[in-house]
Amino acid sequence: METAERMGMVWCPDWPVLARRRAEPTLVGVPVAVLAHGVIAAASAEARAEDVRPGIRRREAEARCSGLVLVDGDPPAEARAFEAVARAVEAFTPRVELDRPGRLGFPTRGPSRYFGGDDALGAAVAAAVAELGIPEVRVGIADGALAAWLAARRAAPGAAFVVAPGESPAFLAPWPVTVLGDHTLADLLGRLGLRTLGAFAELPAPAVLARFATPGAVAHHRAQGRDDTPLDLAVPPPDLVETCEFDPPVARVDAAAFAAKTLADRLLSQLADRGLACTRVMVEAETEHGERLARCWRHEGALTPATLAERVRWQLEAWLLAGDGKPVDDDLADADMVTGGLTRLWLRPEGVVPADGRQLGFWGGDQAAADRAARALARVQGMLGHEAVVTPVIQGGRTPAERVRWVPWGDVLEPARDPSAAWPGSLPDPAPARVFEPPVPAELLDATGTPVRVSGRGECGAPPATLRSAELPNGGGPVVGWAGPWTHDVRWWDADSRRRGAHWQVVLDGGVACLVVLESGRAGLEALYD
Repeated sequence: METAERMGMVWCPDWPVLARRRAEPTLVGVPVAVLAHGVIAAASAEARAEDVRPGIRRREAEARCSGLVLVDGDPPAEARAFEAVARAVEAFTPRVELDRPGRLGFPTRGPSRYFGGDDALGAAVAAAVAELGIPEVRVGIADGALAAWLAARRAAPGAAFVVAPGESPAFLAPWPVTVLGDHTLADLLGRLGLRTLGAFAELPAPAVLARFATPGAVAHHRAQGRDDTPLDLAVPPPDLVETCEFDPPVARVDAAAFAAKTLADRLLSQLADRGLACTRVMVEAETEHGERLARCWRHEGALTPATLAERVRWQLEAWLLAGDGKPVDDDLADADMVTGGLTRLWLRPEGVVPADGRQLGFWGGDQAAADRAARALARVQGMLGHEAVVTPVIQGGRTPAERVRWVPWGDVLEPARDPSAAWPGSLPDPAPARVFEPPVPAELLDATGTPVRVSGRGECGAPPATLRSAELPNGGGPVVGWAGPWTHDVRWWDADSRRRGAHWQVVLDGGVACLVVLESGRAGLEALYD
């Protein structure tokens, strides 16, 4: 197993509250909570003492703490205030990567040698940030960014927690899978009985990749204490650097941010044309007095144009706005960060991965081709009828057939049921590649050749051993792996549309994966997987 890069993580808990208090000293000492979309995003120590926690709604927070002061989140101001922390850490290493306002990472190999070891480096970084008036800062050092982040959470306020080299897997093992940040995956792992990183890490890597696809494989990689960068990290193409020159120099954030959005769109568009996505980007700028500014921003997933433009704007505000948050004068003489207007701006990709999450339209990116196809489909619809040409729309449901709604061409593509809602008894991912509606007749037999039966309690008398169906290669064959059964009893209040049955996921000898449904004592082949 390869050794992950030693990483340090600086974490300022409840940074939105700290940033707001730095701007409004009258909030110091009173219970404060920051709102984001009507939900508590961060709470001060005084508010947490009254059981005000992130994730609860505004009305519940006010009921728990009568004197609570609620303020709206301001991510640009939070990022602008966090620039002081980034500059303090930059005194120890130039390779500072901002994850989000309140948290940043840095590689420790070189700085640790210079400052006398990980413990000395962590203590020095914590002390430097604490001198800025942030005694709550915590520093973690470990193998990989995930372990370093959790080490920072384990550290005491104003101190550092160091995980010895090679000890990250043991350190990560007892943590819950929710720390991976993927709530869907964590919920699925919990239902499978894998509630800790250690239990998840013990699974064979090929089985994880087959069951949970690439996101699951990356999470499994991180749970094992290995390098948590994407498994297929690629070297950024050297020619993909977007730049913009300003003449005359600009000192206004809106003007610079407008140009930055154009650069972000162009950069990600060129990466997409090459089948790549960006995970880390370097924002660089030059002033009219020759000053060079640079800051690296990272993202756990692939950066979208909106996300990248947002982070670039945050960084520009940190450079171009003074400490009070007001625009600097034209001469910029009193600015904290620069002493002249910006003359040049660069966006340079620092980390790229193959883009496997972007789905092109059916007609590609050619709008003219899409228009011609629309006219042709409208003519076919006119000849065959309105319902003859349809478009699939993903919606909520328990079975693969229920999750697809067929909408006539030209109608509004809206799901009949919310696709993000939880559906008790729904089948787990991945989704099948081919769905039969209605299911194709099949036979699911146990080792004695008897049809498999499932009771109303979801209990089966014997596991499946053979699956036969005319739609399968060679008519089917022995079952080498299976999961289930998942029982369902839907629309029980309607005798005409009620469906009651059980689903099995089975893998046949030869690698064919199938979804089988048992209803009214008969088996049917409902779907095939890739």
